Amino acid sequence: MLGVSAHTESPQRMSITLLQPVVSRVREFVAAREGAIGLRLGVKRSGCSGWSYVAEVADSVRAGDSRFEQDGVVVLVDADALPLLDGMQVDLERDGLNSRFVFRNPNVTAECGCGTSFTTDDRHADPASAALK
Repeated sequence: MLGVSAHTESPQRMSITLLQPVVSRVREFVAAREGAIGLRLGVKRSGCSGWSYVAEVADSVRAGDSRFEQDGVVVLVDADALPLLDGMQVDLERDGLNSRFVFRNPNVTAECGCGTSFTTDDRHADPASAALK
């Protein structure tokens, strides 16, 4: 597991991999939104399996963020969520005119039937963490 500090000014070794279609798509999102600085990845308590992914355009670095950079794209991950996402690969799935991020996460031990939430073993997250609720 990658060690992180409370706030990181310079990029760390990337523990999350964005495939090229995602890098291109995130660049489009950032360019289209004034003040955007990159992509924020995280998790929230949700669904029947416990966790769901959060992916959004980031406008600022928050206290506790780990900052990564890949091919010029800034990726921000809350330090509390990083153990759940460490080693994850993000791809883009296209279906006609629609597209969505696909998360390939080695920490997942089970997923719900509808595919919107996942479970990890207990060593990956502190369920009492306020940042992950």
